[in-house]
Amino acid sequence: MFYSIGEAAGEIWRILSAKDGLSVSALVRNVKQPQSVVYMGIGWLAREDKLVFTKTKQGVSISIKK
Repeated sequence: MFYSIGEAAGEIWRILSAKDGLSVSALVRNVKQPQSVVYMGIGWLAREDKLVFTKTKQGVSISIKK
């Protein structure tokens, strides 16, 4: 499981590097892992202080911290 979470975190990082920001639901759709693993990957990157979370009208947008 730990390997899958790290793999999801890497995939999330690559996707967000190519975009200005995505919603959580868009990330779940684009990462080829189960939803729960994507959430854990987001948590992993957040814990490493690599993400910025922005509240929008539709929910939350996530981008890479610069």
